[in-house]
Amino acid sequence: MRSSRRSEVDPFIVMDVMEAARRAEEAGRHIIHMEVGQPGTPAPAGARAALAQEMTRNALGYTVSLGLPALRERIARLYKDWYNVDLDPERVIVTAGSSGAFLLAFTALFDTGDRVGIGAPGYPSYRQILKALDMTPVMIECALDNRLQPVPADLPGDLAGLMVASPANPSGTMLDRDAMTALIRACAAQDTAFISDEIYHGIEYDKKAVTALEISDDVYVINSFSKYFSMTGWRIGWMVVPQDHVRKIERLAQNMFICASHAAQVTALAALDCTPELEQNMTVYRANRALMMDGLVDAGFTRIAPPDGAFYVYADVSDLTDDSRAFAAEILEQAGVAVTPGLDFDPARGAGTLRFSYARATDDIREGLSRLKTFMANRQSR
Repeated sequence: MRSSRRSEVDPFIVMDVMEAARRAEEAGRHIIHMEVGQPGTPAPAGARAALAQEMTRNALGYTVSLGLPALRERIARLYKDWYNVDLDPERVIVTAGSSGAFLLAFTALFDTGDRVGIGAPGYPSYRQILKALDMTPVMIECALDNRLQPVPADLPGDLAGLMVASPANPSGTMLDRDAMTALIRACAAQDTAFISDEIYHGIEYDKKAVTALEISDDVYVINSFSKYFSMTGWRIGWMVVPQDHVRKIERLAQNMFICASHAAQVTALAALDCTPELEQNMTVYRANRALMMDGLVDAGFTRIAPPDGAFYVYADVSDLTDDSRAFAAEILEQAGVAVTPGLDFDPARGAGTLRFSYARATDDIREGLSRLKTFMANRQSR
């Protein structure tokens, strides 16, 4: 049967790594998962209890396409609590995860062939979704001196949009207020749409992340319940857009998705009030981060930098390999540790990088680091 050019996107390599790890586990091996950006914890207990209660009294059918009004209002209040930003709930759109938000944002903002800038290294699905929509992703190679984040001098003059992430995946680096402001102003001067991926907000270590909404209302902000709120499989997120774009997004959402999962929306609403449990998760991430920074260096992965947020360490392994995909496969086979090749995040330079996730239980991180140390010692002795 015929197929479209749009379907010819690259695989999401980390998902291939997950499948290889699953096959190894099916064969009886114990695999330590450092490949996937997924909390090892479930949705908060209070949120799951709220859904169980709601299921006894509600059929959980369609909601309006923009999302449950109570959830939109509560998300708006989050911006006041976290950033002291007064946000009109009408500008909040509940989405089927951040992935659904990317589809809506790219479709609302860009036409066929439009060039959209993406910092490299960066989340691979940005460019693959753009390609599937017949738009043109423009990879912007970000310098280590700029914490692997784009700066105005990096931007071509012909971009229809710029996609940034802070904290970033895979580097965990953040844009401070001055850096974010400079990018937003540079985009405004060129009539370039600015989209801020903020799905790792809440997972920060030494300072609070800056939301683009602190600087401008003329931006798109995308967030999700997957990371800080520990709800990856629930596929629930949100987007904040300028007031005059709400109806555009609503029409698209009505036709593309009808609505986000009602059950996930109920759970998300309750999760927003489960701060003590969520902050306990942060205690684990902080401990894991400290273990990773010491343990990776001890194992022989010395070219790393502390992440500002998220739960990843992005390591330069170009002194060890020029094929990160083969290196990751070797680590999985010999050490039983699943890690992600940098090619997912940076097609030009990713052959010399790996991403390590520390989102799982601390005992798993400790065991994974021990295995990596043994693996590297054996490799060097060969």
